[in-house]
Amino acid sequence: MTEMEKIAMLEEIMELDEGTLTADSVLEEFDEWDSITALSIIAMMDETYGKTITGAEVKSFKTVGDILKIME
Repeated sequence: MTEMEKIAMLEEIMELDEGTLTADSVLEEFDEWDSITALSIIAMMDETYGKTITGAEVKSFKTVGDILKIME
C-alpha cells in the first residue's frame, strides 16, 4: 500500500475530502480528530495490519506522519 493510499484511508476514517491530508498535517487542527476517529484507527490497525495499538498510542500521534509510521 502506498503512502497516498494510506492517507486516503485516513481521510475516509476522518470523513475528510480527498487530498485534505498530507504526512505533515497536524491532527489537532481537524475537528474530525476525535474519540470516534481514535477507535476507528485502532480497529483499522487490527483489521488491516494485524497490529494492536492502544488509545494512549493514538493520543500520542501529532501528525498524519506519526500514524503512517505504524501503518508499515
